[in-house]
Amino acid sequence: MALDFAATYKILVLGDSNVGKTCIVHRFCDERYYETYISTIGIDFKQKIINLDGVPIKLQIWDTAGQERFRTLTTAYYRGAMGILLLYDVTNLESFNHITYWLQNIDENASPHCITVLAGNKCESKDRIVETENGQKIAEHFDLPFLEVSCKDNINIEACFMCLARKIREKREQKGYPFVDPPQNDKTDLLLKPKSDMRGCSSSGC
Repeated sequence: MALDFAATYKILVLGDSNVGKTCIVHRFCDERYYETYISTIGIDFKQKIINLDGVPIKLQIWDTAGQERFRTLTTAYYRGAMGILLLYDVTNLESFNHITYWLQNIDENASPHCITVLAGNKCESKDRIVETENGQKIAEHFDLPFLEVSCKDNINIEACFMCLARKIREKREQKGYPFVDPPQNDKTDLLLKPKSDMRGCSSSGC
């Protein structure tokens, strides 16, 4: 029986509460936008198979579902993560200022091979406080790909996840891992463990 996908990439969506983490997961996986969400406590994930340059890849996208409010994210949560989408809200300066906290958390808990992409959400809003240039500067400082996105207007949602997927594939190739995952009964750990317009991908590019 043929495989439905060649590999599975585990991706975490991190950032302060109310920056749009759940929203971006639903927008990408379900192609739906909801004005409001009921906050839940726990860890939840969705899956979507993407076409990565002709090869089907399954993205397993994990949402913290409120745990970030209690600063309880631990190494166990990061285990097996190959990519991280670090999200802030361009209308919320505090969420932008906390980027360094999240990067420190990632550095302490994730694998050094984990790919991180920085994204500023709600770029369509007229209530913007954080300018695009500010996001670009901090992304360049930490050598991170950067995009501005809008869950509401569906701007760069697919682009940020495709950027992550390509970076993960490049990292696997650099490390000599096969492009196709081994059979499930193969105990060899081949998963790397946890890193358009002006709003498009910048820094190291996608």
